[in-house]
Amino acid sequence: MVPDSASEREMTVSGSSEDGDVLDLADDEGWEDLEPDVETVKVVCLLCDVVFEGAQSMLEHCKDNHQLDIVSIRKDLGLDFLDVVKLVNYIRSEVKVGVQKPDISAKSNFQDEQYLLPVLEDDALLWNLHDIVGQDPDDVDEDTGGVSVKAPSGTTTDRNDENRVAELEMKLQLAEVELEARRNEIKFLQLKFEESLDRDDARERDMIAASSGMGPARNAPMLGNTDSSYFASYSGHEIHETMLKDTVRTDAYRDFIYENKHLFEGKTVLDVGCGTGILSMFCARAGAAKVIAVDNSDIIDFARENVYKNGMGEIISCLRGKIEEVVLPVKKVDIIVSEWMGYCLLYEAMLDSVIWARDQYLTPDGLMIPSHCTLHIAPMTDSEYIEDHIHHWKNVYGFDMISMYKDIYNDVMVREVQDFAVPAESAPFLRLSLKTTKTEELTFASKTFACELKADIEALDGFVIWFDTFFLTRPDGQVPTEAKAEEYVREGGECVAFTTGPHGKRTHWQQGVLLIDYRDKQSIPLKKGQVVNGTIGYQKRRDDNRALDINLHWQIDDSQQKWKQSWSMC
Repeated sequence: MVPDSASEREMTVSGSSEDGDVLDLADDEGWEDLEPDVETVKVVCLLCDVVFEGAQSMLEHCKDNHQLDIVSIRKDLGLDFLDVVKLVNYIRSEVKVGVQKPDISAKSNFQDEQYLLPVLEDDALLWNLHDIVGQDPDDVDEDTGGVSVKAPSGTTTDRNDENRVAELEMKLQLAEVELEARRNEIKFLQLKFEESLDRDDARERDMIAASSGMGPARNAPMLGNTDSSYFASYSGHEIHETMLKDTVRTDAYRDFIYENKHLFEGKTVLDVGCGTGILSMFCARAGAAKVIAVDNSDIIDFARENVYKNGMGEIISCLRGKIEEVVLPVKKVDIIVSEWMGYCLLYEAMLDSVIWARDQYLTPDGLMIPSHCTLHIAPMTDSEYIEDHIHHWKNVYGFDMISMYKDIYNDVMVREVQDFAVPAESAPFLRLSLKTTKTEELTFASKTFACELKADIEALDGFVIWFDTFFLTRPDGQVPTEAKAEEYVREGGECVAFTTGPHGKRTHWQQGVLLIDYRDKQSIPLKKGQVVNGTIGYQKRRDDNRALDINLHWQIDDSQQKWKQSWSMC
């Protein structure tokens, strides 16, 4: 491609006609054939991966192929130089997280100071912005996509000097942007130092409280003495990388927040168990006036750094501690957002803390994100898995190693179950509306279920548990009783939703598998149309309130033969 003249940088040699003794190029043999050096500028498209040799070519491509006219946007919104810098970085940041058509309808969408920082390293477009903003908006010619064509007002040397001055002014402005970023980093370091002092003070207060017999905050849930290991398990990078790369999970939160920015504009948000801070930053970008991010693990230090690296330190406050014990800088919040769901939904009992935070801080018309969850159970038949992972131990190179799987029938296994291994429609056994659910509803002895087989099976090998999650926009919104996430969204339900079931895309939660112990009983084949029915119970363990015991009683049709078994998650 031929380089675009508007984006080329020409290196020229000039001198004074009155000072010929200093340098006389005409007398030097060979210099008369010297051509100006040209530095080719590679500019990446704002909305795709195409690379252009010049800013103007890229801008024309955006206008013709993506209906994105930067010049017109600049005129329509009255943008100055730094506004255009923010606009470019805003568009690149939105595209980077998967937003194909960033919202550029209003200047307020990209006024955050974070957009002064380059998203693309060595972004050549930023260094060539003088082609776009080097003159008043009225001087921009929309037909040429850049600088209006005017008659020359001086010599070539004059024009080169003017171009050089414009480029130096632009570099100076970008240097000022970089300096502001460094100032923000210094503020961040100062804040970390101050918060380390606050933590020391908090430890001292805790010691005084312990010695005086004072307990945790009034009405706070008592979760036993296992919290240290629980919070420590969320301090490392790997677990957060796994969760962030779970696109079903993360995309659902992002999509709900970004598609409903009107719910967040000017609001105060509480993020319970903020982790890396991703949900807090989604909310800040959606227009929240203030976000309070709380976590009791070491990951809060990384969250705080992430917040400042992305220029959101004025909006997001990161607090370390249990939500039941920290002191928030506000009395009430408009929205609570949290990714609290555990294996089989209720493992780790994080929902208890979210409910406590709701009762303490959420306004009466406040919004819970997510808003609803439903637990499902279904029968499972998987002869291949049973043969490969259980019967295998009966004869290992001629040796009986059956003791190797003695606990497999006692523990809930977390694994991916194939669609074909579920021979019946699932039965919902617990529906939670997060705006009204009480903690006592999270333990139960006998929720009923019934699943009719859709095909003949050789044996009922076990049961599968998963959950659906819904994000409704209205605090008083209701999910239809029989709604399943994947069907509800497909049929046009007014919400974002996802399933962790075997029929949906894989998530890091996978499914909870309860294998039936047939060591002292015989499995039997079942026919299509027969109904597996019974009751299921969830109980917290006495020695570890974050662990879970699941109890099942079941029978086939109205048979007098009944089975029962218990499994644990700890």
